[in-house]
Amino acid sequence: MERIVEQTLLYDFYGELLTEHQKQVFGDHVLNDMTATEIAKEHGITRQAAYDMIKRCNHILTNYEDSLHLVRKFLITKEKVQEIYELSRRTMEVKSYEVIHENMKKIEKVSSTILEEL
Repeated sequence: MERIVEQTLLYDFYGELLTEHQKQVFGDHVLNDMTATEIAKEHGITRQAAYDMIKRCNHILTNYEDSLHLVRKFLITKEKVQEIYELSRRTMEVKSYEVIHENMKKIEKVSSTILEEL
């Protein structure tokens, strides 16, 4: 996964667990694509402090993900929902009962897997 996408997902899922200052600094970095120098000017801190805060927040959020796996579960579920969507679209385009029945069985199986994982 691309680093910025990963950081954004980590921030989306666990950002509220950071302090207000950490949220502002890390949010500026991942959501506003600001550099450590820009963040330092914006928040009245040194560039090194901004860089350290970004690195620390990334470490904190990664540790949350390593423990809770919410981002991983989200991405897996998203992939399975995409599969259901594709199967349902294909099912609507066919006229053969056998193909429809087979696709519905696949949809049921994928749906069941999602429900078990929730």
